[in-house]
Amino acid sequence: MTSPTLSALVSATIAGLALAASPAWAAESKPAFKADIAKGQALAATCQACHTADGSRGAVANPILQGQHPEYLVKQLTEFKSGKRNNAIMKGMATPLSEEDMKHIAAFYGSKQAKPGFAKVKESVALGEKIYRGGIAERSVPACAGCHSPNGAGIPAQYPRLGGQHFEYTEAQLNAFRSGQRANSAQMTTIAGKLNDREIKAVSDYIAGLR
Repeated sequence: MTSPTLSALVSATIAGLALAASPAWAAESKPAFKADIAKGQALAATCQACHTADGSRGAVANPILQGQHPEYLVKQLTEFKSGKRNNAIMKGMATPLSEEDMKHIAAFYGSKQAKPGFAKVKESVALGEKIYRGGIAERSVPACAGCHSPNGAGIPAQYPRLGGQHFEYTEAQLNAFRSGQRANSAQMTTIAGKLNDREIKAVSDYIAGLR
């Protein structure tokens, strides 16, 4: 027969273990982080020289950031900082930023309404559309629309918005993926490696006109 003292001790031990395992006794979790657009705007002041005040249609060598998915922007800033994405200028810009800074900046640019762009080369529109919407089956090139959506809006946290992006910038990035100069997406390295110059130009120009 179990003694009252032993029973009390066992009960207290079990209760203590239960409390220790209870979420109520876990360390208080931090409140969910919320990016601050106003802070992002202030931090983005140093970005204006290349990307304009609101990330809109600046120099064609630099990407349009306006309306880009914040998750994608944070990923790219993180990879510039780590060196996974190779760009000396952007590494210098990203290195001083904390993860929270990056999220603030990304929220600022992501809050803007993307402005439409235009395709420029009429003769290549059909080829660009074919690649973007249907891929190139004989070379196992998937349709760009499968990941970046039919209108180029992309998928938040996974694939960037492409619609309206500068033709010159998109072309440069596809060439960088193909050559290995840009190596932060194995998927895009594989795809770009199967495209020739004419195809890269055509699909880049087509993307510029998506909306």
